[in-house]
Amino acid sequence: MSSDAVGTTSLNSSARVEAARLGRGLSTLLRITRMNLRHPWQVAFAIGSTLIAVILQLLIPQLLGRAVDQSQTAIGGSVTGAAAERALWISALMLLAVSALRGLFTMAQNYFAEAVGHQVAYDLRLACYDKIQRLSFSFHDRVHSGDLITLGMLDLDGVRMYFSTALVRALLLTMLIGIGAYTMISTDPVLGVAALSFVPFVAWRSSVTQLRLRATWLDLQERLSVLSRVMEENLAGIRVVRAFSAQAYEMLKFDRASKNALDLAHDQVDVYVPNTSAMTLSFFFALGLVLWIGCNKLIAGEIRVGTLTTFLAFMTILQMPVRQVGLMVNAFARASTCGSRLFGLLDQDITIRDAPGARPLEISGGTLRFDNVSFAYSGTGNSAVLKNITFEARRGETIAIVGPPGSGKSTMAHLIPRFYDVTGGTITLDGKDIRGVTLATLRKAIAVVQQDAFLFTTTIENNIAYGDPWAKEQRIERASESAQLHNYILGLPAGYETVVGERGASLSGGQRQRLTIARTMMLRPSVVVFDDSTAAIDAATEQRIRATIRRLAKDRVTIIIAHRLSSLMHADQILFVDNGEIVERGTHQELLAKRGRYKALYDLQLRPGDDIAIAYRGAP
Repeated sequence: MSSDAVGTTSLNSSARVEAARLGRGLSTLLRITRMNLRHPWQVAFAIGSTLIAVILQLLIPQLLGRAVDQSQTAIGGSVTGAAAERALWISALMLLAVSALRGLFTMAQNYFAEAVGHQVAYDLRLACYDKIQRLSFSFHDRVHSGDLITLGMLDLDGVRMYFSTALVRALLLTMLIGIGAYTMISTDPVLGVAALSFVPFVAWRSSVTQLRLRATWLDLQERLSVLSRVMEENLAGIRVVRAFSAQAYEMLKFDRASKNALDLAHDQVDVYVPNTSAMTLSFFFALGLVLWIGCNKLIAGEIRVGTLTTFLAFMTILQMPVRQVGLMVNAFARASTCGSRLFGLLDQDITIRDAPGARPLEISGGTLRFDNVSFAYSGTGNSAVLKNITFEARRGETIAIVGPPGSGKSTMAHLIPRFYDVTGGTITLDGKDIRGVTLATLRKAIAVVQQDAFLFTTTIENNIAYGDPWAKEQRIERASESAQLHNYILGLPAGYETVVGERGASLSGGQRQRLTIARTMMLRPSVVVFDDSTAAIDAATEQRIRATIRRLAKDRVTIIIAHRLSSLMHADQILFVDNGEIVERGTHQELLAKRGRYKALYDLQLRPGDDIAIAYRGAP
């Protein structure tokens, strides 16, 4: 293929990409417009006020021209002084009344246009938050919370400003030019064409500017997302930063991300300011052209002074809207970019959802069964995390899962309440595939005490009663007693009304874990999963909690995932998992008798040694 052919292909490809981008931008703007139209009363008032304000604004040049002609007539002596004065007073009062009404309707236009924008922002904010609540764990695994914060603030604000800054302003400018053009051209075609000579140039430059700004806005929003991500991570890990004296490094990282955003903002200014200046210059050129042609016509007696005044006043009225064309174009570009990012979130497919015809889960026997279950996380090259896992747990039984880090233990816990869906095999409760029941009833029947003891910034009582906010105080206290936390809470100055810090920072790790255990014990699940939830608790407290768990386990299936064998030796069945497979199973005594991987782990925890550690890891 010749170089010319290659160049032509590249140009055609670039043109197709640009056309596709433009099409997506127009589709996004149309979608935002439809969202604005969901509030018809505010939109109608905003547009109606704009129409009336434009008509009143276009009357002002006519009234000024008329007043000038009246003054010229009075000076020429064509009418008596009293009549001329009365005519001028009438014109002045009409001009004052029209100006006041124009200001009033302009205020109404701004008020209702802003009201529409804020209402759309409110709707979008709720829609985004609702979507985030329903999106699957797999989505949150790959999307940073800082990016979602940027979407919910900066991008949403860009869409909010679309109606008032872009749409209404475009309508205002179109009507001013359209109605004004008809009036001016019908009055004097030559002067009318001269007055509107700047419009084609402004239309061309504004289109070019919009395309360039849209590309930079998309890049800027991405860089601001990175900036939010850096800040969010720093604030979440501020104790780690201080502990390692890494303030200088974090400041350098934040400065680098901030400078990247600043550089692109400067690029936007480089695009916006010269084009706005060029459009304003074209307006002043048209104004000078009108003045030159009008003066020649005035000298030749073809028009009156009032007519020239009308044209000049019309041009003066257009000056401010023309200067705002840049802002309008910028608003269109920003709304297109921000809208596409927001709709990208809202259009995300929810992978974990109720299946068609899903029925509420009704527990009878309460038997949990893994039948040849396999699982692979999306985006991991289909590398299986779990392979052919099979076991059964009946009501009153405790199943313990143990194994090296990364062996798939927590993944098994996350599959039971359908945080993820299995990629092979089935998980059933009372013989019902959990994918065929409603998520609400499934997750009410299954409680998972996570490794990460997350607490909300609210009172201890509210944190414990999170799953049942209307629970009575006695239930809350019994749950905290079961988690060996009640006496500690009573010793606090505000007791159960004590507010914990962000993520429970005011509590120790063990206290946070006990509080999450109490939160789980508040519920009455058929299956409860303890995912290494006692790792930060001292041995004596853990023993007391374990006694409570054994008492509660009589009425439900209990799954215990732990590294400390003391937490699970009492289990009815222990599964040793490695590399996503069950390599050993049995009771504590049976596994010790096998003298395999479990026995090696048992010996390692009793008397650590290199040989035992090697046997536990399964090395040859």
